[in-house]
Amino acid sequence: MADELSAPLSRKTDRIRNARAARRTLRLPLARIGFALIVLIVGAVVLRLLLVNDPQGGRPQASADINSSRNGNALASQVSSPSIATITADPEERPVTSGGAQIISVDPNLASGGNAALGTEANDFGVVPDLAEETQNGPIPRIAADGRTPFDVYSRASITPETAGGKPLVALIITGLGLNQATTLEAVDKLPGPVTMAFAPYGKTLNVTAAAARNAGHELLLQLPLEPFDYPDNDPGPQTLLTGQQPRANIDKLYWLMTRIGGYVGVMNYMGARFTSTGSDFAPIMEELGTRGLGYLDDGSSNRSLAPQLASANKVPFARAGKLLDTNPAREPILAALEALKAEAVANGSAIGVISALPVSIATVAEWAATVEDKGVILVPASALMKR
Repeated sequence: MADELSAPLSRKTDRIRNARAARRTLRLPLARIGFALIVLIVGAVVLRLLLVNDPQGGRPQASADINSSRNGNALASQVSSPSIATITADPEERPVTSGGAQIISVDPNLASGGNAALGTEANDFGVVPDLAEETQNGPIPRIAADGRTPFDVYSRASITPETAGGKPLVALIITGLGLNQATTLEAVDKLPGPVTMAFAPYGKTLNVTAAAARNAGHELLLQLPLEPFDYPDNDPGPQTLLTGQQPRANIDKLYWLMTRIGGYVGVMNYMGARFTSTGSDFAPIMEELGTRGLGYLDDGSSNRSLAPQLASANKVPFARAGKLLDTNPAREPILAALEALKAEAVANGSAIGVISALPVSIATVAEWAATVEDKGVILVPASALMKR
């Protein structure tokens, strides 16, 4: 310290100058280094794009096997695979080969009522492309350029009152299908082909269940939620068609509902006592059905329904069911209702009954249908009894 203080001023000044020079020598050019790194990175990216064939651009990828196996219901397993399945009356005789669309074989013993089987031109959604109009929510039915209608093309081949030779005909429509996959597939497995299946538009697996019904030879109807008198306390569900709305609003709802399944011959009401009795609201819907070549089946729950008059005015194939068969959902009352339906068919030549997709209802209808034709009554799909 004493040496520092006694040293000449010039020597201290030289030391300070030398220290500063040393610090300047050690200081790194950070800006230049950073710029050089950026240039290197950009160059590497450009070289990779030029030299490496990677159409995904390095994006993360994942693959999923869509041909998953099903160990439960046989029909669900069948429709989940992209194979051609030739459906016959016996579920044990269903040869499978590789290929594309589903093919339905119609019982050759059935006299034709002028209805057409789907054939090979239907896609996996059950839609014949010539009979479909694409919308933002999916395909909706339309009349083909050659005049074919969805009602005629998707109808199951059957005898009709004109070709029955005086034999009584019974049509059974089971409703509420598609909401529960297990129950729906049970109905498809147990019920004979002439039983018509009406699907609610809200099921999460409608693609599976509706395809299973089509492939087993069942005729399909789409249920439309319509406003009842006690709405909204009694709410049929989303996209319900309501009175007092602009026709365009209800038509938009109708289009959404129409996209839920494919390959159906027509629609039927779910609830709707108020809507079907209000001509100003119901008429545009029936006109749209006529324009698109679809039928309408009235479940018979409301005597105030204007469906018969509006269907006739718009050339919509129409029928009205006479009985709800499971108001008392137990085996014996359902069997009694089925016998009453048969007696009505014998007296009038034909009869239509509606029944819900309850397990007891499905089991009872299957039991009754197994022997009904032995008693001289013929089961037919709904379209066979719908007036054109």
